[in-house]
Amino acid sequence: MQFSRVSTSFGRLSAATAALLSPVVAFAQDAAAPAAEAVAAAPVPDKGDTAFMFLCTILVLFMLMPGLGLFYGGLVRAKNMLSVLMQCTVVGASMMLVWVIYGYSFAFGGSENAYFGGTAKLFLSGITMDSTAATFSDAVIPEYIFMLFQMTFAALTPALIVGAFAERIKFSAALLFCILWATFVYFPVAHMVWDANGLLFAMGALDFAGGTVVHINAGVAGLIGAIMIGKRTGFGKDMMAPHSMTLTLVGAAMLWVGWFGFNAGSNLEASGGAMLATVNTFIATAAAIVSWCIVESFTRGKASMLGAASGMIAGLVAITPAAGIAGPMGAIVMGLLVSPLCYFFIAVIKNKFGYDDTADVFGVHGVGGFFGALATGIFASSSLGGIGYADGVTMGGQFMTQLTAVVITIVWCGIVSAILYKVVDVVVGLRVPVEAEREGLDLASHGEAAYHS
Repeated sequence: MQFSRVSTSFGRLSAATAALLSPVVAFAQDAAAPAAEAVAAAPVPDKGDTAFMFLCTILVLFMLMPGLGLFYGGLVRAKNMLSVLMQCTVVGASMMLVWVIYGYSFAFGGSENAYFGGTAKLFLSGITMDSTAATFSDAVIPEYIFMLFQMTFAALTPALIVGAFAERIKFSAALLFCILWATFVYFPVAHMVWDANGLLFAMGALDFAGGTVVHINAGVAGLIGAIMIGKRTGFGKDMMAPHSMTLTLVGAAMLWVGWFGFNAGSNLEASGGAMLATVNTFIATAAAIVSWCIVESFTRGKASMLGAASGMIAGLVAITPAAGIAGPMGAIVMGLLVSPLCYFFIAVIKNKFGYDDTADVFGVHGVGGFFGALATGIFASSSLGGIGYADGVTMGGQFMTQLTAVVITIVWCGIVSAILYKVVDVVVGLRVPVEAEREGLDLASHGEAAYHS
């Protein structure tokens, strides 16, 4: 373009002068060629992959609002419906702000530290319309969409914890805990598992879409919260049945739809891996629903809508770490096995120990996450239809790596979460007064009601 402008400006020069200048122009063109080749060699994001990731990002947002809010909202009593919706909404919104200010940098800031992403990308420093993020092949996507996709995970995961201590926690306490928890638990674990420099990534741990980062993390934090905050007033005496299984199913169905973004989007490009994750997200979930209904039919004499919805979430949780790794038949087996396991923990273990996990966050996300992470190490085997292991890795070796990753996540999350609950209790207090709990948090905490008689 520069040469065109020069030749136009000097168009009236004589042919002899032009001939004298031609060697200089040729030299300039030769010198510019390597630079042009370098620019041409820089990977350019594929528009199809970019559009795919945009859709997946919006689908994960749909999981949070309204999916998770309605799912949890239906499981609580009518007087606490709005409080759960508010907690999911405001926790999610707060996490979006935290993510762009420092969370993205703490998780994916480029640090070579095994536990911490660094501070290089605080306030999204250095991220522009032209910056890119690598996928699992030689392709790239715009860094903005990678950042946003990961932001929806960071917004959803703390909100999952809300279901464990619903109906008795202060709104301010829930918000403060979730922000602190994301800072000291979620961001480090996300870095350890999904960043190339992370501890668990370097170990070879497999977690396609968040079995450890999202579900084990949230499940463990929820269990500790349920124990440390204490049981709801009247627990075991008053009727505390879900007030609307209709809304719970609507929310669960929205979660299933949104989960395709969650799992398929973790492939980071619209390729065969995303399609495998999509297949597995369909059939593992279907198998878990049927399996939970069968278990209830044998143990209770009839299958329930609550059971079907629980099986739906359990299947989604279990397949998450294996979504793009296990084969379809392996996904069905995982779905069939996870429901009896989660049902046992909810119906037997929970009752035996007497903790009050309102929406069974630990029983479904924690236990389902444990199972899914460990099963990924088995069903990744090519002999079972999976994509296979890295060179030199055996099924036994991969299983032990998965087990190590699960233990590290439990210990990290468990210890830090317990400390953070104590900190929040000192700063703002964890529980609402008994009077407010009996009145309902909708009116006591927010001055409005979900329903009017």
